[in-house]
This record gives sequence, structure tokens and C-alpha cells, in this order.
Amino acid sequence: VNSFFKGTDMKKQHRMQKAFLTFAFGGPGSYSGKNMRKAHQKLVTVQGLNDSHYDVIVELLGGTLKELGVCDADVTEAATIANSVRDDVLCKDPVAEKKTLYEKLGGAP
Repeated sequence: VNSFFKGTDMKKQHRMQKAFLTFAFGGPGSYSGKNMRKAHQKLVTVQGLNDSHYDVIVELLGGTLKELGVCDADVTEAATIANSVRDDVLCKDPVAEKKTLYEKLGGAP
């Protein structure tokens, strides 16, 4: 996933990630950055960010939390929170994702 951060101001990236995670994990303050779709749209449409990349990020988050001594239950909760914004980060259409396989293959609902 390193290629997605090529040319990125990592100090700024760290600040934005810290602000978002603090907010997402129920900490003080509020998140005032771009919404997840806008922030990641170019990564999805131009660079091909997808579920496999997202899985790696969630695994890295979990690994970092474990290295910091966070208990398994809290690591699982953090992964659940991270996965709750997956569709927005990956710019998925929530309506299309709810279709049955029959509908996706062209069958009428």
C-alpha cells in the first residue's frame, strides 16, 4: 500500500489520520476534514484502491494497536469501526452492494 502514499506530505497525513481516528474512536473534538469519499476518490478511480488494499490497512492498524499493548477486544472494536467506513473510502454504491447476485446478473428484483 506504500505506493498510495507516494508524494504525500506524511506529516500532514499523520495529523489527518490522528484527527479522524480520535473522532471515530469516540475521542474529544470533531473531525473537520474532507468526507471519506472525496478524500479517497482519486485513489480509487486513478490508482485502483480496493478491498484488498483496505484489508491491509485494517491489518496494519490492528498490528500497531497490538504492538502498543491494546487488548484483543479493543483491536477487534477498532477494526469494526475502520470497516464501518469501508464503503465510503472505496467509493462504493451502497445500493448496488445490497443487490442479490440474481439482480447483479441482470434479473429483475
